[in-house]
Amino acid sequence: MLEIPVIANETPRAKKPDWLKVKLPTGQNYLNVRKLVDEYKLHTICESGNCPNMGECWGAGTATFMILGNVCTRSCSFCAVATGRPTEYDMDEPTRVAEAIRLMGVKHAVITSVNRDELKDKGALVWADTIRLVKEQNPLTTIETLIPDFQAKWDLLYQVIDEKPEVVSHNMETVKRLYKKVRPQAKYERSLEQIKLTKERGRRTKSGIMLGIGESKEEVFEAMDDLAAHGCDVLTLGQYLQPTKMHLQVEEFIHPNIFAMYKEEGLRRGLQYVESGALVRSSYHSEKHL
Repeated sequence: MLEIPVIANETPRAKKPDWLKVKLPTGQNYLNVRKLVDEYKLHTICESGNCPNMGECWGAGTATFMILGNVCTRSCSFCAVATGRPTEYDMDEPTRVAEAIRLMGVKHAVITSVNRDELKDKGALVWADTIRLVKEQNPLTTIETLIPDFQAKWDLLYQVIDEKPEVVSHNMETVKRLYKKVRPQAKYERSLEQIKLTKERGRRTKSGIMLGIGESKEEVFEAMDDLAAHGCDVLTLGQYLQPTKMHLQVEEFIHPNIFAMYKEEGLRRGLQYVESGALVRSSYHSEKHL
């Protein structure tokens, strides 16, 4: 039985401002992606994470594939992905993902996963097989991997990134002060260390932070400085949206002008590329992050 984390008493979702309104998914490209995802029994973070950009991305013929099932062993208080005890472990999944990417004609593929802390290898074998098979079947396709922290078992990290995806992303998600509240099973310093080790291994590094959950501007600047100091190349900044009444409440809707300011600050503080906007998510416009 799947479990949805109960973070606090149910809190009403705040009304979204006009700049957060998106169109409903339509069009033939959207239908084609929908068909392939269903036919190949694949999971996408677009659906599982309630991404507001699904219509735009699927309409452009792209999707972010989520491997290792759709049940996560962690209970982050912001995330719409179901949490519980996973049962799925499908060694054929890498083949299906690679084939779907080939049929879609994807030029830049984004792949993520749930956390599988209950597995001895934390899912590293499926991760490595997926990257390798995608490259074999799609030699002209570049790959971004949005990976978990593998509970600081860095040999597992190397097993994955040594398959040489073009971009390796690991999201900080929030500022240091809010970590226990937002990511109770993660550690701020551990995520920074992972980014540092990934950069030292020769990969292009990327991370993302959600805004609007009670952080201050100074705390965002501190996170930017920490990321730059640990070798992060690309940073995405987006608005947190409360997926259900049981998740963290939105404390503030960040104005587009503030997102523009954060982009300038991130570049000034040493990050190579900053994608900053209310609807920005980790994989949004990811082909630009190469």
